Amino acid sequence: MLDIKLLRSTPEVVRVGLESRGESTESLDTAIELDESVRAISGQRDDMRSEINGLSKQVGELHRAGRGVDAAELQTRSRELGQQESALAEEAAALTQQLTDIMLVMPNVPSLDAPVGASEKENVVLRVHGFDDDPFAEHQLHLDWTPTGYAEHQLVPHWESAEELGILDVERATKMSGAMFVLYRGLGARLVRALIQLGLDRNSDAYEEMRPPSLVRTETLMATGQLPKFSDDAYHIERDDLWAIPTGEVPITSVARDEILAEGDLPMRMMAHTSCFRREAGSAGRDTRGLLRVHEFDKVEILAYASPEQGNAMHEELLERAEGTIVALGLPYRILDICTGDLGQPHARCWDIEVWAPGADRWLEVSSVSWFAEYHARRGNIRYKPEEGKGTAFVHTVNGSAVAVPRVWAAIVEHNRQPDGSIAIPEALHPYMGGHTVIPAV
Repeated sequence: MLDIKLLRSTPEVVRVGLESRGESTESLDTAIELDESVRAISGQRDDMRSEINGLSKQVGELHRAGRGVDAAELQTRSRELGQQESALAEEAAALTQQLTDIMLVMPNVPSLDAPVGASEKENVVLRVHGFDDDPFAEHQLHLDWTPTGYAEHQLVPHWESAEELGILDVERATKMSGAMFVLYRGLGARLVRALIQLGLDRNSDAYEEMRPPSLVRTETLMATGQLPKFSDDAYHIERDDLWAIPTGEVPITSVARDEILAEGDLPMRMMAHTSCFRREAGSAGRDTRGLLRVHEFDKVEILAYASPEQGNAMHEELLERAEGTIVALGLPYRILDICTGDLGQPHARCWDIEVWAPGADRWLEVSSVSWFAEYHARRGNIRYKPEEGKGTAFVHTVNGSAVAVPRVWAAIVEHNRQPDGSIAIPEALHPYMGGHTVIPAV
């Protein structure tokens, strides 16, 4: 959530930020008008309360002086003012709720470092890794560049090769749960577990491991902006008013909700393996084959609370860690700097890591490493007390996927497919595969 003081003091900064996202500024104008009305009415209410308090003192003095008739007249006046004050309070509360509703869906102001663009077509390729043999390396930085040079056996989509190997069973998962659910089997399931453990082990040197609940309260989803805007994409258990988490970012962000941390505790680094659940309400008939888009998946998330001064460095640290895991797995990838028009609602800056899947013939996003400034912290009331100065300040939050299992799994199966149909398991995963270095051909 944006700071209302920012709308009051520098509305043009917010206006330019919204316009760079391609957002209408009508909601900004409405918010400014509502804020002015709330403050004006609240001022009238406070003046009236002060007058009522003054009348109460006079009534007491008149009673003590034996002037009951005069006291009764003032009491009548006080009651009339009380009714007016209550009406003003109700009006202020209603307008405040309208303002809050607008502020909850108003997106973050992009970082000045984020590239300006209208859509995903204007994202910027920062660098590419794993295609050094391409003689036209400069072309790799073009967003529409497609890698070539793969052998025929690598061009088989993972949903075909994995089914042949018996490590992915979509048909039976659909029988159990419906479309866009999958069943991993045998070494396919073992590969899922190996990826999770790799993600945890690679970050255990600095990040505290947690296992948060998979079901959370409405306030927890509100803190990260999934609600109210994206309620259609979330699974809601109405009987208990609980939500299935769409990402580990949701519960970890709320670890210190409504708390005040010490500046000396920052940056505070956390990680968690969670199952994640998304309805993908807007994806019907699109990218739904295999593991490209599923309702339930496993992920290792890394997240940090930081001071404003630490925010940029932590953003770079999380990218380095997420990228390092993809390098360790031997997968070719690129890093995108997401333009303003393609940023998510809470993002100030975002870098995406995309791996190339030759069988699916497409780039697969496997991690979004995001800096939210204080947007999440304001929604979740996560603050810290500076070592110098008075009062408190909101933390900055940064998060990214250390390992997002389905698409990394898919890329491994396609990229590491051998001529005989077997799958070579990346060396980084060997310690977790129970002695298996290959998923053998049938």
